[in-house]
Amino acid sequence: MTSTLPALWIRIAVIYFVIAVALGVFMGASHDHSLFSLHAHLNLLGWVSMVLFGLIGKAYPVLNGNWLAKLHFWIYNASLPVMAFALYGVLKGNAAMEPVLGMVSATTALAIVLFAANVLFNLHKRSAALPQGAAQTLSTNTSESGLLAQS
Repeated sequence: MTSTLPALWIRIAVIYFVIAVALGVFMGASHDHSLFSLHAHLNLLGWVSMVLFGLIGKAYPVLNGNWLAKLHFWIYNASLPVMAFALYGVLKGNAAMEPVLGMVSATTALAIVLFAANVLFNLHKRSAALPQGAAQTLSTNTSESGLLAQS
């Protein structure tokens, strides 16, 4: 799962993007914008955040293989769809969904805290000091500039 985690984030993000765009098209065509908050949550928490999780994980592989990364992935992906359905219910007037929305929103926030903890605790490690491939590029550029300076 370590090497595939960034790709999983990005694949799931694309699904949220398609759903959010479809919802936006529906709202525009129907002139019913009562679900704009859901549309925004699907775009920001589904599309944008998940793509960022994937791209950051790809750039810094040290962030993928630990328990924080795995827990973040599973909690986030279990809570976000439930949050979206609960938000839909609340926006459509179902007051019984409000406690569900509150609990699952807190769970999603917990997953985001796990991501932040993973970055803050693990990105400082020597192997994560530079994005993947940057160390080789940096050493190549440094040695080339050293050769030019000696000539």
